[in-house]
Amino acid sequence: MTDRKRLRVQELSVGFRIPGALVQAVSEATFEVRPGRCLALVGESGCGKSVLAHALLGLLPDNATVSGQAWLEHGGEPVELVGASQAVLAERVRGRAIGLIPQSPATHLTPVRTARAQLQEAVRELGSRATADDLAARYGLRPHELDRYPHELSGGMAQRVANAIALAGDPWLVLADEPTSGLDRPLVDRAMATLRELCDEGRAVLLITHDLRAAERVADDLAVMYASRLVEVGPVAEVLGRPRHPYTSGLVAAQPDRAFVPIPGLPPELTRLPEGCAFRSRCGHETERCAAPPPMDGGVACHHALEDRHA
Repeated sequence: MTDRKRLRVQELSVGFRIPGALVQAVSEATFEVRPGRCLALVGESGCGKSVLAHALLGLLPDNATVSGQAWLEHGGEPVELVGASQAVLAERVRGRAIGLIPQSPATHLTPVRTARAQLQEAVRELGSRATADDLAARYGLRPHELDRYPHELSGGMAQRVANAIALAGDPWLVLADEPTSGLDRPLVDRAMATLRELCDEGRAVLLITHDLRAAERVADDLAVMYASRLVEVGPVAEVLGRPRHPYTSGLVAAQPDRAFVPIPGLPPELTRLPEGCAFRSRCGHETERCAAPPPMDGGVACHHALEDRHA
């Protein structure tokens, strides 16, 4: 792993054309991921987190429109992911530079093929030097467990199979899309420990999650997303320990080990995003200034950042 490797996303936007409307799923997202670090992208369901992840791999439907830039630098000629052909993505990116751990791994495995057959296929297609048994052992699977079909795997086993498949091509960046969905807390903790180990080995991890506790355990940096936009970005300890955006503060307060108070109201529909700050109808600090879009300034997009209120 070298310092030349990084993912640099600049003003990435994703919209979906549907009859009579435009779904603005991602709006001008800017961030960077480097080897040895984990960036966790958090926010309520439906805010655009997974759409952003799928845009990086070219896994969006035909009615999607993507703009902005996403440069993947990995030691050779950088790849511009936005607008890259499916051939380029298949030959240079998917599984080779970026490994994907999907949401609900058991449902993404082919039901009529054993875990071994699917892992072997990944090894063969990606030209891996490791065998299926080598990869399985690394992620805590015994050889005979690979001979099971997906419906015979526990949630934890399916997660480990997904990890092995994602790492079969030795990618330097792992994109984990809600990898803890449906898992109980011990399995969540185990999955997070595995992602942390990948960072400690020198890989990078982009973690998509709504679980702040999991993000706090594994991430170095945190990006908070609300209604298609990133509203706060920074080191995880600072963002969660001293949140500056009212939405981030609300997410932290809603945790069971904190005040356990939900954020009032509902997010706006992505087909009808308001002018200005999208959070203002749920925010107790709204003023006339909030009718104008807040710029991202110093890692927070808010006209009334809470920094002074923590003093």
